[in-house]
Amino acid sequence: MNKSIEKYKNWKFKNTSFLIVSMVLFFYFADTPFIKNIIYDIGNLGYFGAFIMGMLFVSTFTVAPAGVVLFYLAKELNFAEVALIAGLGSVFGDYIILRFLKDRIFEEIKPVFMKFGGSYFSHLLTTPYFGWLAPVLGAIIIASPFPDEVGIGLMGVSKIKTWQFLILSFTLNFLGILFIIFLAKSL
Repeated sequence: MNKSIEKYKNWKFKNTSFLIVSMVLFFYFADTPFIKNIIYDIGNLGYFGAFIMGMLFVSTFTVAPAGVVLFYLAKELNFAEVALIAGLGSVFGDYIILRFLKDRIFEEIKPVFMKFGGSYFSHLLTTPYFGWLAPVLGAIIIASPFPDEVGIGLMGVSKIKTWQFLILSFTLNFLGILFIIFLAKSL
């Protein structure tokens, strides 16, 4: 038993593997009635539910149900407050994703990128065009109703400071959530 634990601790790609396995499991279970009921029950928590839905709004697998719950919360509560609180929740969710990507995943996959075209990728990451293009593309993705992981990844490999990321993430997610609420109200 100790040998397998030691082997796991020393394995290079444990965080990347954990991410992939958790995404596969979540994708498999996300469409079950049990998970859907949990997500909709969170919506019954009022503004605290809006915060949690904001956190779930940033993920590929939970963006759709979170958007629906936020829409219904905006019908029952003040829509601007729902968007504001959900925006704060989405910043929290984005920050968790950013830290996980920067601190663990990027470090694990860096040797793979260096092995398969490292000089090309290193050159690309240091060009001045990438310096402004990556955060701009990341911001567009975060502002859109699409899940934030790719946008966070682009911002994570750029030189954006954490405080800039947090302000940008809040502003973009708040506006994105507000847009979805307005769009849904108009239909």
